[in-house]
Order: sequence, then C-alpha cells, then structure tokens
Amino acid sequence: MKKYIPLLFLVLIAVFIPAVIESQFVLHSIVMILLYAYLSTSWNIVGGFAGQLSLGHSSFMAIGGYASTLLALHLGISPWLGMIVGAFAAAFLAVMIGIPSFRLKGAYYSLATIAFAEALVMLLQTVKEIGHIELGGAEGLRVPMIPDAGLWDFQFMSKTPYYYIILSFLIVVLFVCWYIDRSKLGYYLTAIKEDEDAAKALGINTQRTKLIAAGLSAFFTAIGGSFFVQLIRYCEPATIAGIDLSVQMVFLAVVGGLGTVFGPLIGSIILTTLATLTQIYLGNSSFGLHLIIYGLAVVSVILFMPPGQGIIHPILRLLGLNDGQGTNSSSENVTSASKSKGGHK
Repeated sequence: MKKYIPLLFLVLIAVFIPAVIESQFVLHSIVMILLYAYLSTSWNIVGGFAGQLSLGHSSFMAIGGYASTLLALHLGISPWLGMIVGAFAAAFLAVMIGIPSFRLKGAYYSLATIAFAEALVMLLQTVKEIGHIELGGAEGLRVPMIPDAGLWDFQFMSKTPYYYIILSFLIVVLFVCWYIDRSKLGYYLTAIKEDEDAAKALGINTQRTKLIAAGLSAFFTAIGGSFFVQLIRYCEPATIAGIDLSVQMVFLAVVGGLGTVFGPLIGSIILTTLATLTQIYLGNSSFGLHLIIYGLAVVSVILFMPPGQGIIHPILRLLGLNDGQGTNSSSENVTSASKSKGGHK
C-alpha cells in the first residue's frame, strides 16, 4: 500500500488544480494535456501491450466524435449516450480491421489502419450528406450552443467541468491498463508481443487476444473523440481524423514508455507541455522552430533510453514506484498463467 502513496498524492493535487488556476487558457492547455494522455493510453492497449502498431487511431476518434454529434443534431440524443454508441461502433470496426490483418505477420495491421483512416478522412471531406444526414464535408460540423445547457448536454461555459470529466476518463483508462497489466490478458499480450509463435505454442489464441486489445483500445479512443468535439464544439475531418493525431499518440507512448501503465501519461505531460510552450514563445519568432524542438525531444529519448522503455522507469524509480509489475515482470508468468488456465481454447 505504501508504494501507492505518491500516486494518491498526485491524484489529490490534480483534483485541486482548477481551484488555484484562474486563467481559462492555462486550464484549457491542461485539459488538452490530459486528453492527449488519455488518447495515448488508449492507444497503448493495442500498440504497447500487444505490440501491434496502429497508425490510424485518429479514425476511431472521428467515429466517436461524429457519432455523438450527429445523434445530438438529428435525434436530440445526449452526447453522453452518443459517446457510448460511437465507442461501440469504433470497437466493432477495429475488430473488423483486425480479423484479416492480424492473421498476417509484418506491417499489415499498420497499413490497414492507415488505409482505413485515410479513406475515412477522404469520405468525410468529400461527402456533405448521406440521405438526410448532414456530414458537413470539408467544412465539418459545428456543435450548436444549447440555451441553459448543463451536464446532460455536455456543454459548459467554464473549462473546469471539462477538466474534471477528462481527469475522470483518464483515471478510468489508467485503471483498465493497470488491471490488464496484472491480468491473464496482460500476460498473453506480453507473450504475443515478444514471440507470437511461442505464444501459440503455449496454447494462447493469439487472434482473439489481439482482437480484444484492438477493440478495447478503439472503444476508449472513440470516447476521447466525443469529448474532444464537445470541448472545441467543432467536428472537422482533418483535425479529428488526420494522421498527425495518430502519430502524436504513438510519440507520446514511445517517449513515456511503451507497454507501461503510466508511460503515455508522462509522455503527454512532457511533450504536450513542451509543444505548447515552444509554440507560444517561439512559434511567431521562428517559423517551425517549435516543431524542431519537439522532434529533438522525441529523437533524444529514442536514442538515449533503453528500447521501448522511455523515460517512465527512471521517474518511477525516483518516486519509489514500479510500473509494469504485471506483464513486464517475467516471461515465466506467461507460462504459468497459460498452464493454469489452459490458454484460450
């Protein structure tokens, strides 16, 4: 229990941040940091734990964002309910993408996710309406303001409610990753990541295990997309479904630590803060300099940190914590879990 005291202390600090920050711009920036941490953590379920590189995860964000927006505009359904519908739709499509591509080795899953994301962006940019459903085309969709809106309408005048909502979402997805990391599913995902042929030899149903990871990852990512649209009140294809957003999720997880519970969170705090500050202070004076600094930070971590570990491990050692006691502790746990449960039959 003692090892979780620093973590509980950090959560307590996070709860009181809006009380000490008056600037809405600063609070909005913190909300974006937490959102990127949430998205990268969601991506980490399939990209980090399972080792299946997805470069089109922004497509699941778009599905969640457009689903909740369209259901609210055309049927008057609360974005909270539309968020769940979009999340299940994204999970279903992720499984459909994974069924053929997970049967093949190599970069086929990465290529499939890129192809799906690019096709979705092209569709959303060129098609303005399908029947009576207005998609907005390249101009996107605006989320209209509702008079006397409240929690059920997912619209607030202050950034404080958005902060607590995304903080809650982040805590939930971190808990899910923590549970996966210490569960039988986590052991199976580690075995697949390290040696899929050996995992099959242990009796693990590698196809189904990867599909579970892909579905969970897409589900949470779509929820993040719905939140993002409600935050900025605008749903535009290039912004929510572009490949740049997908790559950023990958970068945050790589810098923080692939396959770790808190790695994407640490990566988001460092890189998103760095990107925001450099863009504010250097973006106007030197065009593109903030991007160069961002890139140098990513390259430095890749070059000087152990492969796949990121900067999470030295930070957690400093805090007296240990991230990854589950899936990253020992390959013997994979064997014992498989023997005791009989694997996926």
